[in-house]
Amino acid sequence: MAALLLSVMLTPTAAFADAQAPATPTAAEAPAAAPAPAATPVVSDPAQAVDATAADAPEVLEADNTLGMAHDLSPWGMYQNADIIVKIVMIGLAIASIITWTIWIAKGFELMGAKRRLRSEIVHLKKATTLKEASATATKPGTLANVLVHDALEEMRLSVNSREKEGIKERVAFRLERLVAACGRNMSSGTGVLATIGSTAPFVGLFGTVWGIMNSFIGIAKTQTTNLAVVAPGIAEALLATALGLVAAIPAVVIYNVFARSIAGYKAQVSDASAEVLLLVSRDLDHLPTTERSAQPHVVKVG
Repeated sequence: MAALLLSVMLTPTAAFADAQAPATPTAAEAPAAAPAPAATPVVSDPAQAVDATAADAPEVLEADNTLGMAHDLSPWGMYQNADIIVKIVMIGLAIASIITWTIWIAKGFELMGAKRRLRSEIVHLKKATTLKEASATATKPGTLANVLVHDALEEMRLSVNSREKEGIKERVAFRLERLVAACGRNMSSGTGVLATIGSTAPFVGLFGTVWGIMNSFIGIAKTQTTNLAVVAPGIAEALLATALGLVAAIPAVVIYNVFARSIAGYKAQVSDASAEVLLLVSRDLDHLPTTERSAQPHVVKVG
């Protein structure tokens, strides 16, 4: 009886289990389950939470404002990075500056030595009483006193049969005047280059600057950017040409003006030496022996 009652009680339960079994799919037939969302880690420190959020945020690219800072902005670096035309301008201005300082050194020593020699020669000419005595003291060939005295003696020799003393003085004065002018020209040689450099160097440098800035604007058009850092090196290289032009022009103008005043003073000293020689010629003509005076015919002016 007990076994019968137990079988009767288990029969409905098994049937109910068999009826519910088809509704539940097997593991092979079941569709893939959607992935569960990752669990958000629980962070107790708020600072750590901010750092984690910043790390997960997408990286934002910042604009590169260091364009052009990689250029070497020293004078030598700007020269190396400059355009070929700007380089030629810079080289020309550097050569002009070298020429200016070379002329200043060479002409300065030449002028200083010539003035010192001429001062001593004028002292000896003032001590002489006759032209022959001056010729005995001015024996060094090539000196100004030697040239002036011997030129005057040559004219006196050529005019030995002249009847008019004023004509002799006039011809001697003309010879001495030409010697003074030639001496001034010789001393002024080379200073014209300084005037040329002083007047043209700023404009040559300006040409290099204009060319460099033009290339910088062409670079702006090609890169299609208004960032000044892109074109700043090119503009700096262009302005360096103007700076070199001023470096070459300013000393040239100053040195030229100094030489102009010094040469004017030297010409005044040469004129003094020429006047001393002319005084000796006039004194010699006035102190001719009586026999030589009587040899000259007496001229009577009618009118």
